Amino acid sequence: MTETMDKVRVDKWLWSVRIFKSRTLATDACKSNKVEVGEDKVKPSYMIMVGDIVHVKKEGYNFTFKVLKLISKRVGAPIAVECYENLTPEEEMNKFKDWYIGKGAAEKREKGLGRPTKRDRRKIDEFKDDDDFIEF
Repeated sequence: MTETMDKVRVDKWLWSVRIFKSRTLATDACKSNKVEVGEDKVKPSYMIMVGDIVHVKKEGYNFTFKVLKLISKRVGAPIAVECYENLTPEEEMNKFKDWYIGKGAAEKREKGLGRPTKRDRRKIDEFKDDDDFIEF
């Protein structure tokens, strides 16, 4: 399933190893200067090689990866993690953990009620946006 090659497009590789959910998102990140290889901002067509260091700015976080294997087709997560080494600094990873911890669990509805109606949805959104509502 994995292919052996010397170089592969950076947008294709980022999508293949599941850094981005779609190739379009990977391409857009490259076009908006959120992807660097070494010290250079790169275009989506930039060809990366094994050993390159890829810096990705994604959703307010700065991730760093070292390319271990080149693949051009999307693979499952267990195979994808073998293709890179995560070199993201610990404080950046903690920033993500600090943001994630404390988020409320998914909202639940009683069994048998089905999906909220449009009217229910508006009431829920109104309640959530209420400035008087205080979270503990």
